[in-house]
Amino acid sequence: MTTFSDRERAFENKFAHDAEMQFKAVARRNKRVGVWAAGLLGKTGAEADAYGLELVRIDFEEPGPENVIRKLVADLGGRADEATIRARMDELLAQAKVELYDES
Repeated sequence: MTTFSDRERAFENKFAHDAEMQFKAVARRNKRVGVWAAGLLGKTGAEADAYGLELVRIDFEEPGPENVIRKLVADLGGRADEATIRARMDELLAQAKVELYDES
């Protein structure tokens, strides 16, 4: 019985850890895509960082990346299309996951 309980606890711990890592990776991705977009908008330094943090914050408003994408498409106008934004977000998410894995 103890073995089953230990396995169950280990599975729950792994699930919680994986969910936390995914949350951190998405937040890191959103901040970085915000800094990237801020550069396209001519923002630098603290202003670019603030824009990145704004994207992290708005991601909490609804599940999934769609609200972040909508904001970026609206803010960027013709500077980057939706496909470019999605590709950049995918690239930055992969980078964030690698970095978090390396940090742990």
